[in-house]
Amino acid sequence: MKSLLIKSSTCATLALLFLFGTTLSASAQDGRIQLGQLEHLTAKASDTITVNLDEKLMQIAAKFLSGADEDEIKVKELINGLKGIYVKSFEFEREGDYTTADLESIRTQLRGPSWSKIVNITSKKDGSLEVYLMSDTSKLGGLAILVSDPKELTIVNIIGPVDLDKLSQLEGKFGIPELNVTKPKNKPRN
Repeated sequence: MKSLLIKSSTCATLALLFLFGTTLSASAQDGRIQLGQLEHLTAKASDTITVNLDEKLMQIAAKFLSGADEDEIKVKELINGLKGIYVKSFEFEREGDYTTADLESIRTQLRGPSWSKIVNITSKKDGSLEVYLMSDTSKLGGLAILVSDPKELTIVNIIGPVDLDKLSQLEGKFGIPELNVTKPKNKPRN
């Protein structure tokens, strides 16, 4: 009887894990990354930033951007087609307050067929930067950025058609970090 109870609870647990994994995978396929599994880090962090801007909130925010400032006009154009901007950032006083398992819970969602890792920078001293694009056929449908160093972890998730040329204009706004990633310039032909 005890053996049967253990087997049935194991099967139930596996079924729940499968359903949970399917839900996470499906959510990431529409561009939205689930960040709830990182909430336990809030208690360990000295500073936490959370930005949750869905399409309605971005439209309201865009109304407050002036039509006179050139930078605000560009930001308004860029966020016009977006479906959401989500940021979660933690700063810790000690190294080791988050683990690779915490990062892996995000990376797992980005392994679907529509996500592609386009940037991977790793430094033992400075941490890492990973950039993922979500695309279906010819258009980009989302962007995910993971920035980690020994005392900081930031995840940025932008949902909707992403114009990479205009995206750099969002750096430093809406909680998106300054990445200083520049587009390579074409070499002049000789």
